Amino acid sequence: MNIDFAPLAEGWALLAFIVVLLAGYRKYISIDENETLHLDDPGESRHQVAIAQKLDVIDKWGKLFTAIAAVYGLLLAIAYTYQIWVQATNLGA
Repeated sequence: MNIDFAPLAEGWALLAFIVVLLAGYRKYISIDENETLHLDDPGESRHQVAIAQKLDVIDKWGKLFTAIAAVYGLLLAIAYTYQIWVQATNLGA
């Protein structure tokens, strides 16, 4: 049995690309983040809360896609290694 891993690898590459895009988007959003807590300025306080909420959503999706890409990549590597091993044992027999 010979499996073509090219489409599967392209799927993994797409997942990895999404993870990189999310990391870049998080970096872009966090540029406006101010680490100092502003209690005297309600407008700045609302802005900080809005950025924190955006970052929380991005972090949630980033963790999810990172976990999916890691597990998918690991399974892909195991399947490829198994196929190579089976082919090598069949050639020796």
